[in-house]
Amino acid sequence: MTRDYIEFQDRSNPLAYLITIRCYGTWLHGDERTSTNRKDNVFGTQKILPNKNLNFFENSQLKFPTMKLDAYQRPVVENAIREVCIFRRYELFALQARSNHVYCVAFSADQPEIMMNTFKAYATRHLREKDLLSVEAKLWSRHGSTRYLWTEKHIETAVDYVINGQGDELPSLD
Repeated sequence: MTRDYIEFQDRSNPLAYLITIRCYGTWLHGDERTSTNRKDNVFGTQKILPNKNLNFFENSQLKFPTMKLDAYQRPVVENAIREVCIFRRYELFALQARSNHVYCVAFSADQPEIMMNTFKAYATRHLREKDLLSVEAKLWSRHGSTRYLWTEKHIETAVDYVINGQGDELPSLD
């Protein structure tokens, strides 16, 4: 693993963000992919390991059906996010809507959580306007992932992952 020389870099302002938005009910605690919870989500701490009983319990607590984006919905979601980026002048590096999540590499002076919530709102509205999502449906999970990209190499790695590398593991951005 190659280390970038952090002490020589400005790490006060990220160059971009890798934003992951999950569809409702598609990645629950106890899942084989591991997870984190809001309370204990500290960098370097152990994740919640696979646990069939926990996953079953989490599944039983869902208040709405699990949501997945189909072939008609995915391009609408992508177009809605592009519209946000144009309207709010966000810099968009990469975007891909998958069946159970959306990846976006973008930059704005706004906090990434604001960006993510705006993406969710626009996408939901566009889907409902096109009658591709019912008013009762809950499309998105609470929050999402907002990884800070500090270097050009981080951006390149994230863009490559979003466009070409939809494997199980997110790339290391160390």
